[in-house]
Amino acid sequence: MVSRLDRGSVANWWWTIDRAILAACLVLIGIGIVASFAASPGQTHRINIADSFHFAKLHIRYILPALVLMVAVSFFSPRNIRRLCLLSLAATLVLLVLVRLNGVEIKGAWRWIDLGFATIQPSEFMKPAFVVVAGWLFAQQNKSGKMSGYIAPFLLYCLCAVLLVIEPDVGQTILISAAWGALFFLAGVPWAVVFVLLGCATAGAFGAYTALPHVRGRIDSFLTGEDGFQIRMASDAIVRGGWFGQGPGEGTIKGGIPDGHTDFVFSVVAEEYGIILCMIIVALFAFIVIRSLYIAMKEQDAFTRFSTAGIAVLFGMQSVINIAVNLGLMPPKGMTLPFISYGGSSLVAIGLTMGCLLALTRRRPEARKSALLQT
Repeated sequence: MVSRLDRGSVANWWWTIDRAILAACLVLIGIGIVASFAASPGQTHRINIADSFHFAKLHIRYILPALVLMVAVSFFSPRNIRRLCLLSLAATLVLLVLVRLNGVEIKGAWRWIDLGFATIQPSEFMKPAFVVVAGWLFAQQNKSGKMSGYIAPFLLYCLCAVLLVIEPDVGQTILISAAWGALFFLAGVPWAVVFVLLGCATAGAFGAYTALPHVRGRIDSFLTGEDGFQIRMASDAIVRGGWFGQGPGEGTIKGGIPDGHTDFVFSVVAEEYGIILCMIIVALFAFIVIRSLYIAMKEQDAFTRFSTAGIAVLFGMQSVINIAVNLGLMPPKGMTLPFISYGGSSLVAIGLTMGCLLALTRRRPEARKSALLQT
């Protein structure tokens, strides 16, 4: 046990960290490992890999550094979180440019870059860095009170969105747009500006539908139901699982879902472990988001408040989109489920994201008291 009298860095971390959010993250990590063992056999059989637990082993290999990164980053102060994210954003923006120039093309999209020792997806690491830096820019505007202060976060959003669209990666664009829009709303802009932005978002969605054939194809197929093979398989798996599931290793539909270990892992979990476990997963995601927003609401420092809220929205939206696709409520987006889906870049990046969230939500009564005295 760590004594309250201990003034070391570990003891200080333990008594200031939000242990409820940390525990929820650890439970999701555990569920993700179980889900990887459920999904791996079907996928390895489908693509003729001899080792049935190939993807489960890779999942564990990536989740361990993600866990270490999450804990390590949670030790940072808000100032160091800002510095880390500024550096990360600069690096990932460079990588996003390189991805389009010399990246790895998969299924018509350039989202990955080969660094020699590893292949990474820069957009995954760009998301948390973008949200924190945008939160800092909105906090600067909040201090100045000038409308011109919105120019910098707007230009930053445009730059990141353009780099994502040209990959193309509409799913990640939707995520950063939702997080940025939430920050813009929290910054206290007039309602007229909010409606203008909503109009721009609608125009952007229509533009993506008309200009990007793969987006138009997915939406049309979803609306007509002509090419919803994966969604139908996922829905059948959820229905077959019932409340308590078919049991570990007893799922049969999972082998026919092409992305059962990534985008559709939620349906694999439903088939083998039932709707009850899926409801627990949803409750854990909801708890993390609601508690983070509650802490942000009480925070006096504008940067910490905006960044915490932005990360919570980012995390929540990614979860909602993935689950909605599995339930057949949205067309496929290629969106992973945080901590649950397989994916090296995705797992490590979510570790970074939640490390930032844990660092920003740590209890700092002295800082909050001084902030109150200054107002």
